[in-house]
Amino acid sequence: MSTASRVAQRFEEVPFLEKDDASLLLVLPGLFVFSAFMFFPVLYLVGISFTDARPATLFAGEGVVSILTFGEAAFVGIKNYVAVLTDPQFWTSFTTTWLYVATSVVLKVGLSIGVALVVTGDRVRGKRVMRSLIIVPMGLPAIFTVTVWRGIFSSAEFGLANQLLGMLGFESVSWLSERWMAFLAYNVTEAWLAYPFMVIITVSALQDVPEELHEAAKVDGAGYFARFLHVTLPSIKRPVLFASILTAAASFQSFLVPYVINEGGPARQNELMVVYGYKEAFSFGQYGEGAAISLVALVFIGAFMWINVKKGRLADGVNEQ
Repeated sequence: MSTASRVAQRFEEVPFLEKDDASLLLVLPGLFVFSAFMFFPVLYLVGISFTDARPATLFAGEGVVSILTFGEAAFVGIKNYVAVLTDPQFWTSFTTTWLYVATSVVLKVGLSIGVALVVTGDRVRGKRVMRSLIIVPMGLPAIFTVTVWRGIFSSAEFGLANQLLGMLGFESVSWLSERWMAFLAYNVTEAWLAYPFMVIITVSALQDVPEELHEAAKVDGAGYFARFLHVTLPSIKRPVLFASILTAAASFQSFLVPYVINEGGPARQNELMVVYGYKEAFSFGQYGEGAAISLVALVFIGAFMWINVKKGRLADGVNEQ
């Protein structure tokens, strides 16, 4: 008899417990863990967003109870939300974040489809070894990978990117001191972090494309690019769309890439929303406004996911047409 069966039998032997009550007790540990690490922190964040919480007020009292009741922080209503939505830096961060999501997703999708076509091509040798190497970045700590890319895009002469430019006869670029050069560095780093996941999804989708469709297209005289546009892309559309939505949500929450590379600089011009909220809370001590920024970002992420899942009918399954 399995452990679960023995536990269920013990519950049935308790006279005051019904079968449904016993089932509920079995999920209580999971509900407790979820509440402790997910539900409660969100509620606490909501509470802080309606106060003037700062380090001097939030931690003014003694003990955990004082912190849980926001210490000496005063209730200010929606003042933090008004301050955030009227802050020019918020709108700079907001537009930069959406631009970053759009450009990084396009880059990731294009890169992943290109790599997936190579490692599934009939004429490519060593495809198994190449597929194994593709997932290597997934095994490396993200902080390590981002730090390496920061060195690659160093504005100094010894930076790898500048050395390559010098070999090609171009002048060095101040990658991390110019807004759009730093923004490009963000995109390249994000693409490197996400492409293994995207490639795995795309390769799986490509392997499910019926060979008969390609053969029929060849008989009709379709070339490689025609088959790619009219056979391959329609067949892998939904899995790639599903992966794109997930990686877009991850890009929206990106923190390590901008913060480690140059802390959202230069001059806070590339601060994504998560970095903006973090700085307001921990660099400037505005916990209330930082919480409000985080919740606004959460609303936008939720709306983005809901719209894409709804419009893309992903709830019906990635294989549905």
